[in-house]
Amino acid sequence: MKLHTGYSREGEYDHFVVNAPQGLLAFLLENVKQSRTKIKATLQGRGIKVNGKTVSQFDFPLEPGMKVAVSKTKRNQQSFKNRYVKIVYEDKWLIVIEKNVGILSMAAGHSSLNVKSVLDDYFKKSHQKCTAHVVHRLDRDTSGLMVYAKDMETEQILEHNWHDIVYDRRYVAVVSGEMEKDEGTIENWLKDNKAYITYSSPVDNGGKLAITHYHVLDRTTDHSLVEFKLETGRKNQIRVHAADMGHPVCGDTKYGNGDDPLHRLCLHAWLLCFTHPVTGEPMEFDTIVPTSFRMLFKH
Repeated sequence: MKLHTGYSREGEYDHFVVNAPQGLLAFLLENVKQSRTKIKATLQGRGIKVNGKTVSQFDFPLEPGMKVAVSKTKRNQQSFKNRYVKIVYEDKWLIVIEKNVGILSMAAGHSSLNVKSVLDDYFKKSHQKCTAHVVHRLDRDTSGLMVYAKDMETEQILEHNWHDIVYDRRYVAVVSGEMEKDEGTIENWLKDNKAYITYSSPVDNGGKLAITHYHVLDRTTDHSLVEFKLETGRKNQIRVHAADMGHPVCGDTKYGNGDDPLHRLCLHAWLLCFTHPVTGEPMEFDTIVPTSFRMLFKH
C-alpha cells in the first residue's frame, strides 16, 4: 500500500506501508514498478530504508505497519566504466568495488595496472577531493569484493580494527579433484620463506596462526566448488590451505598442481560484511559466483 503523503524531500524517496509479513525483496518486487535487477541494485546501493534505517539485506523480515522508503535517485555512478573495476557502493568515507582478474590492488613497480590508481583517477574526474587508501588486498588474479577508504582517518579505523569490523568474509573457489568431506576447518601456522613462498606448519613455527572454514557447494569427479570462510586473513591463506588438503585452487601457478580448466586462478571474493567504521551500520555486499566457475558443474 502506497502512502499518499507525497514524497519527502530527503533525497527523493517513494514511501510504502507494509500490510502483511514478508521478505523485503518480495515486498519490493510487488510494490515498486522496476525490474528485479534495478530493485536489487537499489538494495545493494543502500537506497532502501525500513522505519528510517538503511537495509541492504534482501530477505529482511517485514512486519505489518513497517514503513519502507525507496530512493528514486541513482545510487551508483553510471558514468564510471572500467573493465577491471566495478563500483558497488560509495559514500563520503569509503568505496566498495568488485575487481576483475588481472589487476593489482595497489601499485607495485613501474606503471603497473592497479585498482588504487583507477579509483584515484575516478575521484579526480568526479571532482572529489580524496584518494583511495588500501585497507586489504586481493591477489592480482583473484576477483571479487574489496573496500577502500577515502581518507586517512577511515583507513586507520579499518586497518587497526579490521578483525572486529569485518564480521563475514567468504570466497568461492574451484579446486582440483573431488573433495571427500562436505565441510571442515583447516588450522595451522603460515610463514614465508626467503623466496616469499608461504608454507604451513601444524605446530607454531614463528609464523601466524591461520584458520579457514570450508563448505563444498558442488563437485564432479574432476573438480569441487568450495566456499571458504576466513577466520584469519593471512597472505595466500586459502591457496595454501587448499593445497594442504590435496585440492589446490585451479589455475594456481604458485601452489597448484597444473590443473587449469579456466585459464585463471579460480578464486573469487564473493561476500564482504563489515560494520561501517564511521556510522556503525552493518554493510553487507555479495556478488554472483563467476559464470565460468558454475559452467564446470553443469551436471
